[in-house]
Order: sequence, then structure tokens, then C-alpha cells
Amino acid sequence: MTLHLYDTATRSLREFSPVREGHASVYLCGATPQSVPHIGHVRSGVAFDVLRRWLLGRGYDVAFVRNVTDIDDKILTKAAENGRPWWEWVATHEREFTRAYDALGVLPPSTEPRATGHVTQMIDYMERLIERGFAYPAEGSVYFDVAAWSAAPEGDYGHLSGHRLDEVDQGEGVDLRGKRDPRDFALWKAAKPGEPSWPTPWGDGRPGWHLECSAMATWYLGGTFDIHGGGLDLQFPHHENEAAQSHAAGDRFARYWLHNGWVTMAGEKMSKSLGNVLSVPNILTSVRPVELRYYLGSAHYRSMLEYSPEALQEAAAGYRRIEAFVRRVGEAGAEVPVGTWTPGFAAAMDDDLGVPAALAEIHGSVRAGNTALASGDLEAALAAASAVRAMAAVLGVDPLDPHWATGGGDDAAMTALDLLVRAELEARDTARSTKDFATSDAIRDRLVAAGIEVADTADGQKWSLANRKD
Repeated sequence: MTLHLYDTATRSLREFSPVREGHASVYLCGATPQSVPHIGHVRSGVAFDVLRRWLLGRGYDVAFVRNVTDIDDKILTKAAENGRPWWEWVATHEREFTRAYDALGVLPPSTEPRATGHVTQMIDYMERLIERGFAYPAEGSVYFDVAAWSAAPEGDYGHLSGHRLDEVDQGEGVDLRGKRDPRDFALWKAAKPGEPSWPTPWGDGRPGWHLECSAMATWYLGGTFDIHGGGLDLQFPHHENEAAQSHAAGDRFARYWLHNGWVTMAGEKMSKSLGNVLSVPNILTSVRPVELRYYLGSAHYRSMLEYSPEALQEAAAGYRRIEAFVRRVGEAGAEVPVGTWTPGFAAAMDDDLGVPAALAEIHGSVRAGNTALASGDLEAALAAASAVRAMAAVLGVDPLDPHWATGGGDDAAMTALDLLVRAELEARDTARSTKDFATSDAIRDRLVAAGIEVADTADGQKWSLANRKD
């Protein structure tokens, strides 16, 4: 079976056929660093990291570009509200995003361009669009002419999002100078007092959001490249406008458009405006980074992921079963190499990155391996563990990947202790669910004797080291 991906533009599952044989080019809309990242932000990073890892596993040479939108209305507003220079505000929160990506084992991109470093490429793009009759300057701003492009024989505005011209709302407000039609969008915004600006042939100003990505994507990947990815919320207006301006400029642009679903709470998209934000640093106080990654990557990338503390802990327990099996095989005296994934796993991943079915393959191998261990068949257990490592590595959660070792000394010891204590607490949960209170109490007594305090909370069992004075 060959890799098939769901292309938003055609609303169909399409066989992946790259522009250049053996090479895959991917552009992912990255961070707009206006605040500390929440788990909704980084789900996209995890989802497309899985895509990248599977492309690598399939033997492709992958060029992976993930941009940073480092100039934006919201950034300027946040910086002003906090009395900070806009560039400092961006740099501070960009580091937070980098830390979050690194913590969750997201591979560094091939390059991570910033919008402010590509104004020259944006000017070139605007010149091409004006020359072709699909953009116009007005009072220091430059706008894309949506009606002109829609009327062109090759015009395809709305093909990505399904929006009709009579329902287009760019959400840019009414204060932009010289716009001929409310459906037009800003390629370049004329300078305003106190705002950062860059010189162009049409006047000083700053880039529009959509122009940034077209300029950066084509600069690094060429006028035609393979895959453009991002969150479902970017489909309109951002990706629709990217595609329109790129096609109008004469570039074929992305051949496949992939969009990941949101993280939701109570059925609503996680966002700061809803007040339901869960920051990555805060979540990592209740689970380990690898467990959070496992959770964020466990659903199909196109589906919504409904967050709850219970769902997070259930996913973490699922990961620990994988981890415990691989480590038990190692403790039985066999080094566990990275082996080969199962045919079922490959079929699942080739079917539009079907992670749920891929995880079923992993857990099936874990069950078979545990059975082999119990019967003393170390060879079969080792084969299963090696396959598990190979499959888990594609999903970025290989338990023996050095990335998940927290360093050494006290940190490594605490990681090992956490794994052991959590296993005991799961056993205690099982005992209590079957009303085996004698076993439940015995487990708690063992932990207390070892200096581990256990608290039963509304969010489950929590443990901490006892504050001993001896």
C-alpha cells in the first residue's frame, strides 16, 4: 500500500506523489508567539511531526519548514498591554514555544523562518501580483483584488474553504486605507504611528499575515511544493488567501493541503478568548512530557480531541503499559533494538496517518509480548519489544529514546521513581475497583514505608516524597 493523505482542497483521499521522487517538501504554519503556548497550539506540531517521521520512515528526504509569525496585530496589542517592546514580547514567547516543542519531542524543523526576515521576498510577491492585475496599492497599503482573481479564467477563490464570494468576510475591520472592496485583503499595511515598519516602493508599513507565508514557503520550497499543513481554524481566511495570492502570482504552491483538528473542552475550541486555556507548562505538572505527547497524538489528526483530566490520565496509563513492557524485556537480560513495524501498523499509517489503528497494533504487540514473557519465551518477547520500539518511534514515543531520559543524577532517578510509584498506584486503583481493600491498604502502607505520601484527590491519586527529618 502507498501513502494516501486527505487533501482538503479536493475533499478526497489522494495517493501521495511528490514533486520530486524520493523528496518530500512540507510547510507548516507555526507559532504566532503572543502568549505561553497551550496544548491546542502544540497539537499541530505533534500531528505534523508524526507525518514527518512517517515520511522519513518511508525513505523520503524531508524538507520541513515551520514559520514564526513574529509581527501581527495581536502581538502588538499584547506587547502594548504589558508595556513591553514588541520584539522582546515575541522573542520571549517564541522561546516558550521552542521549549514546548522540544519537551514533547517534536523534531526541529529544517528551517524556522521569521516573517520580519523576509520582507524582500514579500515585496517581490506584491510586484508580481500588481503586474498581473491582481493587487493594487492604496495610500501606502497594498491589497489583493479578490474580485479580479475570481473573474480570471484560472481564478479559484474559495476552492479550499468552500466560501462563496458573497459570504467572504476577511475580518480585517474597516480602518484599512483605500480598500476598494471589503472582500479584498491586505498584502501590506501602511505604517501607523508607534508601530514597527519596513520600507517598500509603496510606502513604509508592515506585512499582512497571509503574504508572509506565501513568501516564506516559496522562498524555501519553491513555487510548487508537496504539503501545506496547519490547524483547521486556518483554512479560512489564512490558507484560502495564501492559495489565492500564490496562484495569482503564477505559483502552483501546495499540491496537498492537510488540516489538523482542534483540542476542545466541552465541545468548544480551546482558545484564550474562551478562558479555557491549558498551558503546556501547567499540564506537565500532572503528566510527563512523553505522556502528554502520547495523548495529543493518540487521536486521528483530523479529528477533534476533547480534553479532560480523566482522558489525559487514561492516555498516560496507556503509554505506561507500553513503556513497562519494553523495560521489562530489557530487565530480563536482553538489549532491545529498534526493530521493524508490523504490516498492520504500516497499513494504518499509509491510510492518512491512521494513528488510532496504529496504536492498536502497538498494544496488540505489547499483549503478545507480555504473554511471551510470562511463558518464558524471551526470544518472542524481544521480537515484540523491538517491533513496539519501531512503531512507537514513528509516533515519537519510543520509551528508550534518549530524548525521554531527563538527563542524569537526581532527574533520572526521579523519572524511574515516578514510573515505579505510578505502577503501584494503578495496582491500588484496580484493587479498590474490585473492593479488595486489604490489597489496596497494603500497597499504600508499602509506599508510606518507602517515604511516599499518597493523596486521594478529585483528579485521582497524587504522590509526593514525604518531608522526613531523620
